[in-house]
Amino acid sequence: MTTPVPWIPGEAGEDARRHAPATLRNRMAIADVLRETLPSAGLVLEIASGSGEHAAYFAQEFPALDWQPSDPDADARRSIGAWCEGIANVLPPLNIDAAASQWSIRRADAVLCINMAHISPWEATLGLLSGAGSVLPSGAPLILYGPFLQAGVPTAPSNLAFDESLRARDSRWGLRSVEAVTAAATSFSLDQCLAMPANNLLLVFCRR
Repeated sequence: MTTPVPWIPGEAGEDARRHAPATLRNRMAIADVLRETLPSAGLVLEIASGSGEHAAYFAQEFPALDWQPSDPDADARRSIGAWCEGIANVLPPLNIDAAASQWSIRRADAVLCINMAHISPWEATLGLLSGAGSVLPSGAPLILYGPFLQAGVPTAPSNLAFDESLRARDSRWGLRSVEAVTAAATSFSLDQCLAMPANNLLLVFCRR
């Protein structure tokens, strides 16, 4: 099997597996929080699964949960399938665009979204909040991970530079503020805002 190439959405390669280097750096820290926030059983819907490396890792860390990866990018779904091949509790990836008014799934017991909000239009985050609100029952968690801005907390210079580079690539992209996301999450309450390695945050919302 060839070495997977770095994950670049929209670019295909000879190997179906794509590689997002950040997954190897953050997956253990995220898993530690998921152990405290995910239900003991049920279905976890992952939005914007990207390469699929997180799905493959988390599904094996939480064998009592069914893992439903998703991504609107066909190459991503191909990569997800390749990474998750043979993992019994991972379902075939769904074609879900977070910004779509309706998702191709009716219910989940938790929703997880890693590193999407800042590399997509604000409409995608609004769609994520709306879609998660429609599929989650009361009390279920919506978990977001990534770099965020936070009122009253100095932003790391590296995150400021990252934000600038994102907006230069696409004016609709950029770091979102915790306050803006929380205000838009009208079906949820923010239970936890946790500092994570590499100047990231993990937000845990609870469905009202």
